[in-house]
Amino acid sequence: MGFFSFFSKEKKETLDKGLSKTKESVFGKIARAIAGKSKVDDEVLDNLEEVLITSDVGVETTLKIIKRIEERVSRDKYVGTDELNRILREEIAALLAENNSEDTEGYEIPEGKKPYVIMVVGVNGVGKTTTIGKLAYQFKKAGKSVYLGAADTFRAAAVEQLCIWGERVGVPVIKQQMGSDPASVAFDTLSSAVAGGADVVIIDTAGRLHNKVGLMNELTKIKNVMKKVVPTAPHEVLLVLDGSTGQNAFEQAKQFTLATEVSAMAVTKLDGTAKGGVVIGISDQFKIPVKYIGLGEGMEDLQAFRKAEFVDSLFGEKE
Repeated sequence: MGFFSFFSKEKKETLDKGLSKTKESVFGKIARAIAGKSKVDDEVLDNLEEVLITSDVGVETTLKIIKRIEERVSRDKYVGTDELNRILREEIAALLAENNSEDTEGYEIPEGKKPYVIMVVGVNGVGKTTTIGKLAYQFKKAGKSVYLGAADTFRAAAVEQLCIWGERVGVPVIKQQMGSDPASVAFDTLSSAVAGGADVVIIDTAGRLHNKVGLMNELTKIKNVMKKVVPTAPHEVLLVLDGSTGQNAFEQAKQFTLATEVSAMAVTKLDGTAKGGVVIGISDQFKIPVKYIGLGEGMEDLQAFRKAEFVDSLFGEKE
């Protein structure tokens, strides 16, 4: 069952506003790249390649896009620079469609998976706890009962922040003393959630990327302990990435996908940055669905990622 249905006018305005800096930056660079040119030739393609790479689309994804455009130019013989935005739009939309799952309206909870357990991973400072709070709000708004688990026990601030979100949203937060075993917190959270008949459990985890082996062991232990309470848990491992860090987000995605089985991603802080192109590259390179994008501080500013609407906001509505 899908939540958070229909793409409202307000959501569209939030998306447009959130991607405005990226749009201005990318198209400003493209305008400079094709200045004085009427035809898409090798020089224009070289300049476009530089634009996409410096817009944090990523080298591999950029080369794919350029190759596709080269093939179209070769096939159509003459392609004017006035057509470049349309072609670029079409190729990016096609790439997103090929390399991601179908759009959802957020989480779809399968029958028989109650509580539905989401384990959230990501380095400190990416907006992980805020994303959890906003997710809890959306689930609660959809009529679901939610429990939060403060398993990032290495930072007092993380536990405090999650408790503040729990109070704001009106959902229980299960916590222990600072420095407690994160797996123990996860066990307590799931036990309480099962006893309370909860629909959804969201577990926060430590954001220390100390080393891959340590991270892997810690996340594996949390998973194994949760299975003692809910044998199929976790149903989702959600990686939160800070979109404003550009290429650094790629590196974080690489480390976490090596350390654990990430099944979905949320890219935050896209408002106020010109690095929104990172969503295209991450979606393409990791073949893991980008499920959410963060576009502001408000409760409603975490949106389900919808490929067509994302491209529309980036390029403007189709003519």
